[in-house]
Amino acid sequence: MIEHLIPVLIGTLAAATPLIFAGLGELVTEKSGVINLGVEGMMLIGAVAGFGAALHWGLFAGFVAGALAGALAALPFALLTLSLGANQAASGLALTIFGSGLSAFVGQYLVSESLPGLQPWPIPGLSAIPVLGPIFFNQTVVVYLSYAAAIFVTWVLAKTRWGLVLRAVGESPEAAHTIGYPVTSIRYAAVCFGGAMAGIAGAYLSTVYTPLWVQNMTAGRGWIAVALVVFATWKPLRLLLGAYLFGGMTILQLHAQGLGVDLPSQLLSAIPYVATIVVLVLISRDRALLQLNLPASLGKPFIPGG
Repeated sequence: MIEHLIPVLIGTLAAATPLIFAGLGELVTEKSGVINLGVEGMMLIGAVAGFGAALHWGLFAGFVAGALAGALAALPFALLTLSLGANQAASGLALTIFGSGLSAFVGQYLVSESLPGLQPWPIPGLSAIPVLGPIFFNQTVVVYLSYAAAIFVTWVLAKTRWGLVLRAVGESPEAAHTIGYPVTSIRYAAVCFGGAMAGIAGAYLSTVYTPLWVQNMTAGRGWIAVALVVFATWKPLRLLLGAYLFGGMTILQLHAQGLGVDLPSQLLSAIPYVATIVVLVLISRDRALLQLNLPASLGKPFIPGG
């Protein structure tokens, strides 16, 4: 039984990796008091930029290009919402539409290309641990970086001065501004960090997970990443667990299709999204839990002197 589960669990970690990067970026953005619904668009821009760069200059360049493209895509959103006071939800939706269109236009020249992908890198000693070793320590380097990213974001938010300032800006930008913190600049940095992480997530999809370019290849993962932030009640390690839940549902439905389960393929493909919605509905019923970690100024514009 365990032998049959190991491939599923290995695939779960790989499928969850783009959600972890994108979700952590959105979590940091929201901790600053800004909600960016354009994660899907930034992932698509990162995916096409990362694939194009990797095709010409190698995989590392692909990830750098994905991160830069995602951060640059986040800048117009930041300008509209933080400097001009535009509605954050509407601006995020516009970014998603823009990212979808731009990536489709640029990616039309990359459709016939492919990359060799990235082979797993077993960690000596750890990968030999029974059951857990093959699952957690026989993955690609990018999966290992997703573990590190979740731990790093947790540490920064909870244990560093920068994290304390970020959380203060998200709770009360007026108070933070009064004592001299540059609220707008901090929020710009958080939004660009979220864009860079979404770009990395997109680059992972197009260069490692499925090493080719397909239009709209994120398939709603950006929206799932936004939902996972609420699922995790703005806690990075909980987001990690939520990403693995969704990744597990994704891999299970693929295995079910491969085994010839007598259900329409469209229904099986919808299972991960339905499961996410059900979990979010259940969590949203506990208002006390949500309010405990919800940034008080989330979605509320703040213009210094305005």
